[in-house]
Amino acid sequence: MNITNLFNLNGRLALVTGAASGIGFAIADALAQAGARVVLLDINAELLAERTAELKESGLSVASQALDLSSEASIVAACAAVIANHGKPWILVNNAGLQDRQSFLESSSEEWDRMISVNARGPYLLTRELARAMVAAGDGGRIVNIASAALRGSIVHGLVAYTSSKSALLGLSQATAFELAEQCITVNTVLPGGVATPGAIAATGPVPDGPARRTVPLGRCQESDIAAAVLYFASPAAARVTNQVLTVDGGFSVT
Repeated sequence: MNITNLFNLNGRLALVTGAASGIGFAIADALAQAGARVVLLDINAELLAERTAELKESGLSVASQALDLSSEASIVAACAAVIANHGKPWILVNNAGLQDRQSFLESSSEEWDRMISVNARGPYLLTRELARAMVAAGDGGRIVNIASAALRGSIVHGLVAYTSSKSALLGLSQATAFELAEQCITVNTVLPGGVATPGAIAATGPVPDGPARRTVPLGRCQESDIAAAVLYFASPAAARVTNQVLTVDGGFSVT
């Protein structure tokens, strides 16, 4: 075993959603530093262009594609554009997600539908489109879904719709891991604990009070901690790893 090659992505094409900021940007940076050609996907086209240029200035192989995860037409078109411009993907990271909070007893079906649309339906559609391309290429692939440590109890008030959408994403991981295994496509899930991303800070709703606010022994997670977990699942080191869940939460589970 050549240890130096365990995390070498060697020109593999990777797509990362929500890549214009926060955890998504850290993931795109990490994959590109590992040798991947990374396409950053985000709904914020202006910020997307800025962050892509920032990575290019560092000498990394990156490109960008605007994408609205709430629109099937946008997803299908974006996937077609990426394949036409960059070739068949080998890595997909479903990272983008809404984080707004709404108290359960005051919640609306409109907010539920909005959360499910972006956090669960969008990844389903993107996975469907790109898994088809991976299968057609016949070279296997890696899919990593970013759910939430809320599924392990790291929760605050107002996350009913959010946590439900992330539960759906975990279910998508499990079912697609089974169906895609014979194509040598692995599907795994990372559950991040609280990370002070721009999206988390800007999230609307009631005061985020609850178990997730308690002090954890290893300290609050950084964006790079989540990116490292994704890099593992995407790498040759995880070639025989699928349908697994890795919680990165600073030790929340032992408090």
